[in-house]
Amino acid sequence: MTRERNSIPYWLSAPGALTVLALVAVPLVMTFTLSFYSQPPGGAIDSTLTLQNYGHIVGDDYYIEIFARTFLMAALVTGVCLLIGVPEAYVLTRLTAGWRAISIVIVLGPLLVSVVVRTLGWAILLGRDGVINKALMAVGLLNQPVQLMYSYTGLVIALSHVLVPYMVLSVWASLQKLDFATEQAAESLGASSLTVLRRIVLPQVIPGVLSGCLIVFALAAGAFATPAIIAGRRLKVVSTTIYDEFLNYLNWPMGAALAATLMVIVLAISLLANRYIERRYKQVFS
Repeated sequence: MTRERNSIPYWLSAPGALTVLALVAVPLVMTFTLSFYSQPPGGAIDSTLTLQNYGHIVGDDYYIEIFARTFLMAALVTGVCLLIGVPEAYVLTRLTAGWRAISIVIVLGPLLVSVVVRTLGWAILLGRDGVINKALMAVGLLNQPVQLMYSYTGLVIALSHVLVPYMVLSVWASLQKLDFATEQAAESLGASSLTVLRRIVLPQVIPGVLSGCLIVFALAAGAFATPAIIAGRRLKVVSTTIYDEFLNYLNWPMGAALAATLMVIVLAISLLANRYIERRYKQVFS
């Protein structure tokens, strides 16, 4: 006698699945399809399928430079968030309940403010007459203001502030499963603090570090508001270039091709990094 499959979970998940399909999957398919069209200068969109847009992206040094700048920026932001977020998450696990609650609110503070308001605040701080330049000149570290706005440095600083909470939360979630009795046991057997961190703590937080790095990298590569305000027109990244192609040049097929290329590259990098780190993780800590 065969057992009937319970269909209730499928019916319960159907509204969510249909919503994702309508709001995420369908627009992505339409954008990907649009990227194979072409648009002559001053003409209407030609629905004949072609790889012309992707050929321009691959063969034009202008687009290659923009993609290289974008992914280098995303890698730098991920590295900064890693250096700040992992120790911060470890400290959170050591705090008492009261201080931990206060610290989590502080960590999540950037996520509670509109991205535009937050970025405009950084624009005030990073300007030539901003707080940072004035403070550095007041203590004698600078003789004249440095260019932080519309620069790579300012963009990395602003994006790191925006995205470091994702790294902290990812690593902190992994640390919740950490048994501190294992650290105490290792210390009682004569292990140094560095050995405990390397052999006991690090293997258990690698999944959180990996997920945090992938989240931060993907969000940094696709960020728009912060690069548009901090980097401006002088330092274009892929997201601002897509905006220009769609709304300034009205070349929708090229904008769609840039968006599809960015999505595919981010997915490929994330999957390859995930497999490589997991393989190295098993070899080192097995």
